[in-house]
Amino acid sequence: MGSFFRIFPEQASTIAARVDGLYMFLLGVAVFFSGLIFLLILYFAIKYRRRPGHTRAQQVGAHNLLEAAWILIPLAITMVVFVWGAKLYAMVMLSPPADALEVYAIGKQWMWKFQHPGGQREIDALHVPVGHPVKMTMTSQDAIHSFYVPAFRIKMDVVPGRYTTIWFEASKPGVYHLFCAEYCGTNHSRMRGQVIALPPTQYQEWLRSNREVESMAAAGAHLFQQMGCAMCHDAASLAPTLVGVFGSSVPLATDDTVLADEAYIRESILNPRAKLVAGYAPIMPTFQGQLSEEDLTQLVAYIKSLAPKPAGGG
Repeated sequence: MGSFFRIFPEQASTIAARVDGLYMFLLGVAVFFSGLIFLLILYFAIKYRRRPGHTRAQQVGAHNLLEAAWILIPLAITMVVFVWGAKLYAMVMLSPPADALEVYAIGKQWMWKFQHPGGQREIDALHVPVGHPVKMTMTSQDAIHSFYVPAFRIKMDVVPGRYTTIWFEASKPGVYHLFCAEYCGTNHSRMRGQVIALPPTQYQEWLRSNREVESMAAAGAHLFQQMGCAMCHDAASLAPTLVGVFGSSVPLATDDTVLADEAYIRESILNPRAKLVAGYAPIMPTFQGQLSEEDLTQLVAYIKSLAPKPAGGG
């Protein structure tokens, strides 16, 4: 009976309780001040009503302490909300754990497509392990979508032409609703799926039973050779080496530097002249229109898998 009358979705991630705590604080502040204002209006309406002998209101002079109170108290409350919300945002959006399992997602009218590092593919269903962080790297094939799992209290827009990321950690096994929370076309309401959180042993069994011929990194390596990328990038005199480049700081021809993350790699493939690496001529052609979003994610996975450069440089 309790689940039938539940107001909020169940809490099924490590972040859910913290998000609900902030929401309940905001709700409490709103209810308190709404009630206070209503009661004060009612009180003053009765106390200062027009009646015989009191036809004109008395003028009230300046009260500096009262003026300061209704400036400083709301400021303090809003600063608490800002700091609380900023910490939650930074934790969920900007700081995925280093050991997080990486899953790639592509939004498409009107479905969700997922691929695991081992090559396992899913449509409108995502299997994840309980008790282990999962980092989602997402993009859209057409319109703007939004990856929303109410039970996990996470939501992130999925935008064409760029990567967005979010992470979560399921706290208990179950099957949870996945929605697109951004209107994306005629069948937007049908763009939904499921996140299936499994105990670690069952998740490993699922991975083994759905093993693909090759991992994402292996598929990216084949594509790297097929598209002729190795002809230049394996010869350091023509193009920069990609070994250990992911996560490093890349010097640019403009004397600036850029972090080599997923977005940088994607942009370098589709628009190679946008950020030229220092010391190399702009000879790389664009692959715009030649690669699908799945191809791009596989190439990114391959480049991320390349071992760091040896310490001695040899």
